[in-house]
Amino acid sequence: MNISSIAKSIVAGVAAGSAAAVTAVQDNVLTTGEGVAIVFAVLGAWGITWAVPNRQASQDS
Repeated sequence: MNISSIAKSIVAGVAAGSAAAVTAVQDNVLTTGEGVAIVFAVLGAWGITWAVPNRQASQDS
């Protein structure tokens, strides 16, 4: 299966953003700082996941 770096980055961003959002709204209030933390979590996940190259498939048959 061949998954592109863009698809992996999107999934990682959604996962990181949702995890940060769930943590942020535990008290039913979303502050500006928590919103910024969510944005940084998404951007960080996108950047790191996109920057790390996919491992090359082995040629074993």
